[in-house]
Amino acid sequence: MNTKFRGTGVAIVTPFHKQGTIDFTALERLIEHLIAGGVNYLVVQGTTAETATLTREEKNALAEFVVEINNKRVPLVIGIGSNNTQDVINSIRSNSLDGYDAILSVTPYYNKPQQRGLYLHYKSIATVCPLPIIMYNVPGRTSVNMKPETTLQLAEDFDNIIGIKEASGNIEQVMDIIRNKPKDFLVISGDDLLTLPLLGMGSDGVISVVANAYPKLFSEMVSLGLKGDMKKAREIHYKLTDFIRSVFADGNPSGIKAALEIMEIISNNLRLPLVKIEKTHYNHLSALMDELEPAIKDM
Repeated sequence: MNTKFRGTGVAIVTPFHKQGTIDFTALERLIEHLIAGGVNYLVVQGTTAETATLTREEKNALAEFVVEINNKRVPLVIGIGSNNTQDVINSIRSNSLDGYDAILSVTPYYNKPQQRGLYLHYKSIATVCPLPIIMYNVPGRTSVNMKPETTLQLAEDFDNIIGIKEASGNIEQVMDIIRNKPKDFLVISGDDLLTLPLLGMGSDGVISVVANAYPKLFSEMVSLGLKGDMKKAREIHYKLTDFIRSVFADGNPSGIKAALEIMEIISNNLRLPLVKIEKTHYNHLSALMDELEPAIKDM
């Protein structure tokens, strides 16, 4: 089961029409782009999907649509998280999870729980969840960091907690988890720029934003890193470095949506409070993508 989520997962964006409704035609185009690019799995309703702005009805429609279009071609992960533990439990119990292979659940945000609270939060979810759980630690968004000892205790105590998406940006912390984790517990990068260094330390892959635009190139880098061919993986990493930095310079998913518009896959529309990147930044991003074209053609 866990091997389904080794390699490159993609936190897919939610395309919108100019008037703000979901653009399902563009979403289908994006899904086909990602699967053709060789990604290992798709993550629906993560941070990059602007999930915080979606209604319950929209979430249900999106979840069902992705299952239909994917048609069992790649594994699917669905994001179900909240700062209210009972709300997560209610969502798991009430929503159809048919067609999904795991859930991604972020640490509770805003409340700033203690480590014991984090442990009990995930324990409560693990007790009721029928699917494997990938935890998601992203203190830059939640204002709380789940420490390695908490992650490791959860990994030891619950068989259906199969991994963690680590986006703390703290390489020493991730190293401690990798060194002490149970054998089959997955450590997944939540930071595109740190993916290759973490692969070098023994991580299992990435849930990527950048791979929305360059699934083939990013997946190849991750595949090479997992095989231990760091020389070739580094070549791709350094080709992508400036692009990755530019994509995140004005926030996520503002940058990646601009890139996907440049590639004519989706329109560059976001929901408030997010806004489009500035024109000068857009032009810079476009120029970086032009520089990447030779690398794409060589694939």
